[in-house]
Amino acid sequence: MSATAPYAGPSPIRRPLAAAALLAALVSLVFGLLLAGAGPASAHAALTGSDPADGAVVDTAPKEVTLSFSEAIAVGDDSIRVLDPSGKRADTDTEPKDLSEGSTVRYGVALHSGLPDGTYTVAWQAISADSHPISGAFTFSIGAPSDTTVALPSQEAGGGPVGVVYDIARYAAYGGFVLLVGGSAFVLVCWRGGATALPMQRLVVRGWLTLTAATLVMLLLRNPYTGSGKFADAFDLAGLQSVLDTKPGAALVSRLLLLGAAALFIAVLFGTYARREDEREKKDLTFGLAVGGGVVATGIAATWAMSEHASTGIQANIAMPVDVLHLLAVAAWLGGLASLLVALYRTPDIGSAAVRRFSAVAFGSVVVLAATGIYQSWRQVGSWSALTGTRYGQLLILKVALIAVLLAVAWFSRRWTGRLTDSAVASDDASEEEPESESEPESVSADPDPERAAQLARQRAALTATKKKRIRDADPQRSGLRRSVLAEAAVAVVLLAVTTMLTSTEPGRTEEEAAGGNPSASAPAAGGPVNLKMPFDTGGQNGKGTVRIDIEPGRTGSNDLHVWIDGSDGKPMDVPELKLALTLESKDIGPLPVVPDRLAEGHWSASAVQIPMAGDWKIDVTVRTSDIDQVTIDKNAKIG
Repeated sequence: MSATAPYAGPSPIRRPLAAAALLAALVSLVFGLLLAGAGPASAHAALTGSDPADGAVVDTAPKEVTLSFSEAIAVGDDSIRVLDPSGKRADTDTEPKDLSEGSTVRYGVALHSGLPDGTYTVAWQAISADSHPISGAFTFSIGAPSDTTVALPSQEAGGGPVGVVYDIARYAAYGGFVLLVGGSAFVLVCWRGGATALPMQRLVVRGWLTLTAATLVMLLLRNPYTGSGKFADAFDLAGLQSVLDTKPGAALVSRLLLLGAAALFIAVLFGTYARREDEREKKDLTFGLAVGGGVVATGIAATWAMSEHASTGIQANIAMPVDVLHLLAVAAWLGGLASLLVALYRTPDIGSAAVRRFSAVAFGSVVVLAATGIYQSWRQVGSWSALTGTRYGQLLILKVALIAVLLAVAWFSRRWTGRLTDSAVASDDASEEEPESESEPESVSADPDPERAAQLARQRAALTATKKKRIRDADPQRSGLRRSVLAEAAVAVVLLAVTTMLTSTEPGRTEEEAAGGNPSASAPAAGGPVNLKMPFDTGGQNGKGTVRIDIEPGRTGSNDLHVWIDGSDGKPMDVPELKLALTLESKDIGPLPVVPDRLAEGHWSASAVQIPMAGDWKIDVTVRTSDIDQVTIDKNAKIG
């Protein structure tokens, strides 16, 4: 809804210009402060270096493999695995050794003695201090590179179906929190009569149910989300116990306990408080509910702050309370907006005073959001290059744009709010009383059949509600306000989705530092994307076509490979079997097999394809179009 003060008279030119100028100033301030820069990394941990480095060729077998990270991580059994060319374990340690010193975070595993020459694969997986799983893999060689049968995982930690469900639950949790806290605040602060309105009760209760269910799902899925990626492990009691010993697990359990207190708050709000008629007693109860509800809401918001981005990195002691304020402001604004939408569409009784009170609440919430958002943006991004060149920065730009759209729509809502009166509802109430008493037959009150009397009473109530709704809907001010608030709510749903994505995205500052800020980082060799096009003919019916291959980034280390097959008619063509192999003949490496997964008709892909060293690689492609028709074609490409 409106994020400004109530309407104070027409000014058709100056008001839009003033609003636009204020918005431009806020946006400029946000992006200007991003350039201020700050200290070291914040949030998602990233691999900053390894010994041996990615793609390195060492003369003798090292005694151990060490990995360095940008910040503290949580590791467990098999968090770092070293595999020889045949896929067997080459390390001796089940749990990595903590080799950290001072601000340097380093873990390592010892290797077996007498390892033969060849290419070794290091696969690692850990949990960042901000609760998000991270993983990766790289290779090094002893003596000289060799062929390897190790199939690197194509799925990153936290991905797959489990990751999708977990992210949906994360979004639902934010949505439930917004409805629970924002809806309760709307009733207590803006419209106390809403405590007796059934639609408002349903909104807040559904928010509580959504947040509770989403928290339970996240708690159960936490073990497979950070580990195996299998739904069956959600009911592994040992895994659940290990989750409870972590910071995110403790935060989720704390949230469930606080939701128990929130259930008691809801019961009092829509029970005792709704039935209380004495104004003095109701005022005292309002104060008590506001204090108690504020404590519970702050505690629930803190369960996010204590386990995600705000809890790690620079100025964590400041970032956590700022994050709590940010979440509470979001809930007050967007949750109040949802409450107002329900009240305007589902109840006939909300008056202009309640709408104007929410206008003031929304304005205060926007001020808090602006202040806390500027600080969070500076902390997580910190530079123009990170703002424009990282996914986090791009999502942040999208979020700011959505807020600008939301404020623009809110400006129209504010104008409708200024014109809103209670005359339509008041005249409706007055007009309903007398006709009902006149039209009611005397026989009804004396009707000996209580069931028939109750039925007639329900019919009269339905007619009264229908008349009220018809008169209310005919009010152009309320109709205009409903439409603008509905548009605000639609933008708010998208805004909440983008905010959820930001919480699970590596901050731009960390991503930039991991990519190039540490000289010990295993940076990939220079190169560029590889694009190949090869015609084929298996000799059978419908056996002609073209294979197109993209390899990105086309450097040593991990690459993404995409294959498209087009038939002779230029349309996507499916084949029963597609295989690839990479060979570096100058170094006697390979063939390294690659079996891509089918994504769509005529389109296959493979992630984390390892290129151990730069050179002129031969890419063999085997295409089978029937049980007996098959051909292998090849082409050379310079990689790295």
